[in-house]
Amino acid sequence: MDPEGDRTRTLGRAARNAWALTFGDGVEGHRPTPATVLWDEPHRRLSRFEPAPVAGQRRDRPAVLLVPPLAAPASCFDLRPGQSLAEFLLDTGRAPYVIDYGDITYADRRMGFDDWIHDILPEAIRRTAADRRDGGESGVDLVGWSLGGTMALLTAAAHAELPIRSITAIGAPLNYNAMPATPQLAAAARFTGTGEAVGTALRAVGGVPAPLTRLAYRLTAWDREIKRPLFVAGNLARTESLARMEAIDRFMASMPGYPGRMYQQLWTNLVLRNEIGRGVVNIGPRPIRLADITAPVLLVGGPSDVITPARAVEHGLRTLTGAASVHYETAPGGHLGILAGATARDTTWTYLDKFLTAPAPSLTRP
Repeated sequence: MDPEGDRTRTLGRAARNAWALTFGDGVEGHRPTPATVLWDEPHRRLSRFEPAPVAGQRRDRPAVLLVPPLAAPASCFDLRPGQSLAEFLLDTGRAPYVIDYGDITYADRRMGFDDWIHDILPEAIRRTAADRRDGGESGVDLVGWSLGGTMALLTAAAHAELPIRSITAIGAPLNYNAMPATPQLAAAARFTGTGEAVGTALRAVGGVPAPLTRLAYRLTAWDREIKRPLFVAGNLARTESLARMEAIDRFMASMPGYPGRMYQQLWTNLVLRNEIGRGVVNIGPRPIRLADITAPVLLVGGPSDVITPARAVEHGLRTLTGAASVHYETAPGGHLGILAGATARDTTWTYLDKFLTAPAPSLTRP
């Protein structure tokens, strides 16, 4: 053993990391998993993550479509090497795809949930299925995080004809009465008669701009922001810890906003009326019933998640009554942590791998 040599290497590592954080491009830099763009139109960029070493060599891998939420970048599924659900799916022999909505601006203020449920996501599912060797006969596994999980479930409920093999919803709000302070906020809005007015105002101003969504997310992790200088100082020699911090910083810095009409629907249909908690959402040409989902469903909640408490996810056990099966699991970490945190590989990703490996019921199409 060479204690003096170890100290020298540690100090050298700390100095390099301090320089990289202060003057360089960071301790690791952004290294996304290689992907091929298959479809690129406004708010619907579909990409296929590629296995190494030859891109697109195999086309018989099971297809998994990753569905991000609104107001969060699609990079949530691919933060960095070792912290990437897309990379994990490739390693377990699957073909992951991701739909990227891109930036949301004032020009998109008329977009609503129905644009995603009846257009963007169904088309992404069809194109994902068509890209497989069997033309999608084996079906597409949907994996959604946060509101993306809710949107995946609503899409499956509204379109029984889609080739969906299974749905996984991670940290998905399925009961707004179980969300922090939401019942009180909704009650106050109804009591004062401002409920509908707030939704209309949000639509009129074009929605929630990106800087506000970034600020709101940071506020949910205020302790992280306060402790950041101490964390950096205490981990200058720990490159892996700093790389994880940088990945989260990049994620938060690239959060888009909410379209005005969509946020009006979120406020009115989900927050005020808690339609998702009752299992019937009145968005689009006809009511969408969660009980109409027949594919197997996996739900993952986080007991430490302050954005979507575990009980708001677990509520799906009561509303997904038509599914072939509904599995509920819990994972440690915050809202992003249950998807891509340090323990996600041993919890959420392991649950997902086991769930996707199970035999699926044959697809039925009317």
